[in-house]
Amino acid sequence: MKYVALVYYQESIINAMTEQEWHDLNQECVAGVERLIDQGKFITGQPLQPVETATTVRVREDDVLVSDGPFAETKEQLAGFYLLDAHDLNEAVQLASRIPPARFGSIEVRPARELPPKD
Repeated sequence: MKYVALVYYQESIINAMTEQEWHDLNQECVAGVERLIDQGKFITGQPLQPVETATTVRVREDDVLVSDGPFAETKEQLAGFYLLDAHDLNEAVQLASRIPPARFGSIEVRPARELPPKD
């Protein structure tokens, strides 16, 4: 079954890191993805640019509304995602617990929903 692991953290924690700490964290993430690939558990994933680069799009009565920034202001910001192949929620949680930013942020695990076939 597919699960999405949404990575959240406070960008202020990242901004306070030294260049070496940031480099080390990224290398840890790369190594973690390699392990997931080797285990056949990684489908795709991607880190995101900082929240100030976000654009929110809404369509209301055929009007496209665009605003700078994320949809919601929160303490932690969405920083990336992993799409995982896990047997069940327990395995997905185990895999998510090994994502390095879980140590200072949080990982939200949700089952992915498949779209029905096209009519």
